[in-house]
Amino acid sequence: MAWGFLTVYWREMIRYVRFRTQLFSSLLQPALWMAFFGIAMSSNFDRFTSSIPAPAGVIPLDYLTFMAAGVIAMTTLFTSLFGGMSLLFDKNWGLMREMLASPMPRTHIMLGVSLSGMTKSFIQASIIMGFGLLLGVQFFPGYSAARIALSILGIFAFVGAFSLGFLLFSSTISMRLESPEGLQGIITLLTLPLFFVSNALYPIQAFPAFLQTLSIFNPLTHLVNGIRYFALGGDFFAVGARYTTSTVDVLGSFAYLAVFAAVMYLLARRTFERAVVT
Repeated sequence: MAWGFLTVYWREMIRYVRFRTQLFSSLLQPALWMAFFGIAMSSNFDRFTSSIPAPAGVIPLDYLTFMAAGVIAMTTLFTSLFGGMSLLFDKNWGLMREMLASPMPRTHIMLGVSLSGMTKSFIQASIIMGFGLLLGVQFFPGYSAARIALSILGIFAFVGAFSLGFLLFSSTISMRLESPEGLQGIITLLTLPLFFVSNALYPIQAFPAFLQTLSIFNPLTHLVNGIRYFALGGDFFAVGARYTTSTVDVLGSFAYLAVFAAVMYLLARRTFERAVVT
């Protein structure tokens, strides 16, 4: 059963494709955010900051481009936190009891679910980047084809590390709960603070000191840093401020997400090994 997690992964992807409502809503939601919220906010922010000139030699970007990285991060967060929902359904339908009793290692269950959630996040991130380009988002400004390919891989690396951590976190909670309503309540409680105490929609430089500290420890902030570095470059001007990110900064953000994912893996593994489903 060395490859048992692939069976779980394939089952989750089949479920994702067959549940048409979930499939289309998950693909349509980020596009709607970009089309309506993004364009509306962009027109306002660009008007407010139009009087602030960009420093010489720095690429100026509009708010829609700045926010697009945040939309990718937001969608990844929502998809990852809801990734454990399928485990609750398996528990309620009696399928989890059969999987736990099978010869397959229990860790393969959480790995299969996590890999499927990562795949969904990759699909959604690709859709947002493609749709954003149609709306005029200035992703990959002046990049060569080779650099664009490497940048997309870099974005996927950050999305994968972030989603893996939160998928394992969601799986841990799901194995400890009995109803989907409980998980939905926890997700609702977590998503807004994580999203708004980050740099997804606006710069954090103007935050109060304690919120800036919270933002530094927020995994979503590090995801956005990585996406913007690969999609927009390490030096650009947006929302009236200049943003510079070095390779060391990006590696530090990725290391933070990797450590977060490793800690969530240990917690999830402990939970699955002790799980008892009656």
